[in-house]
Amino acid sequence: MSKNEDPIHAETSRGHQPMYTGVQALPPRHIRVIGVPLDLGQSRRGVDMGPSAVRVAGLEAHLEALGHVVTDAGNIGVAIAETKKPGQESAKYLKEIRETCVKAADLVVKTLEEGSTPVILGGDHSVAAGSVSGVAEFYRRKGQKIGLIWIDAHSDINTPETSPSGNVHGMPMAALLGRLIAAQRTGSGSRAAAEVPLGYLARLQGAFGPGRPARDSVPSGIVDPLTSRELEVLQMLAAGKSNQAIAGQLVVTLDTVKKHVSHVLGKLGAANRTEAVTRARELGLTP
Repeated sequence: MSKNEDPIHAETSRGHQPMYTGVQALPPRHIRVIGVPLDLGQSRRGVDMGPSAVRVAGLEAHLEALGHVVTDAGNIGVAIAETKKPGQESAKYLKEIRETCVKAADLVVKTLEEGSTPVILGGDHSVAAGSVSGVAEFYRRKGQKIGLIWIDAHSDINTPETSPSGNVHGMPMAALLGRLIAAQRTGSGSRAAAEVPLGYLARLQGAFGPGRPARDSVPSGIVDPLTSRELEVLQMLAAGKSNQAIAGQLVVTLDTVKKHVSHVLGKLGAANRTEAVTRARELGLTP
């Protein structure tokens, strides 16, 4: 293979079968994997192992099987929680999270400038403030629009004023919206960003503002608060509903319900449903 020859098509150009066997509808890409083992945005440790777990599961091999050329940029350095102070209770480790997200955004911009597609491995949800900002900045410079599909159990649009826990992983969307609003007001945003009605952005952000009572509750005795969805599941557990019935009512898969139930049990320190319901009643979470 010559120095400038594309490794994706090298074998085919010589009359042999392509090196990949996967099904890929889109053209192959040059992909850069970027690990961001950020776990400062929430109070349950362990998500910093996410990048390693995904790599061990064979991410690179699977992508290459689809014909992509993959390089691994390693992990971005992240502060260790035990070596830092949380700072303000309403936005814990905000300084360290911001520093990590800035580094992630810079590397995303650089990756796109070099013609590669960044694939970010987290890490808790707060990393999105960096990954989305990086993509947005790259296309802002080109005067182009981007789209964002956000798939999560909730919208991550809390602010320090509305968050019941002070965990920043519930705030990245609010931070991204705030940045967009600020850019419009100062005229520093792109033409594409200016086309988003400022009134719409303000209403969207205001819907989750300080005047809106937080749905998540943090009674004494619970370290990690239950999310709104977990509270819904807890109420159904208290009503004696099966996992299948809960899945039908919430219009989610059975596996999703099982994960919610597992989180509820873990946060309440319960071994089973009965213990969870009993504990919830003691804490005033259910009637």
